[in-house]
Amino acid sequence: MRHLAINIFALIGKALGIELKDIKKSLGEGGQSIRINYYPPCPQPENVLGLNAHTDGSALTILLQGNEVVGLQVKKNETWVPVKPLSNAFIVSLGDVLEVSN
Repeated sequence: MRHLAINIFALIGKALGIELKDIKKSLGEGGQSIRINYYPPCPQPENVLGLNAHTDGSALTILLQGNEVVGLQVKKNETWVPVKPLSNAFIVSLGDVLEVSN
């Protein structure tokens, strides 16, 4: 996962005209953590409570949705939109650390 994340950072840097060494310098050594959650399909999803709305405080999140359970949502135009799982695909989410403001 770390190797994949570094490659993603390299591609982001290339698109923005930033050298990988400069990205690594700005991010520092940084920590890496892996979290594994399993959410089995629920026969009554309307009765399930999920996490509160939040942003990812990290630089990058790499997510594998391992089953057909739709749980991840993203906010677009003030509306929460479910993210349909794709087989054998990662979802890459940029976190707050990479937020650009003007």
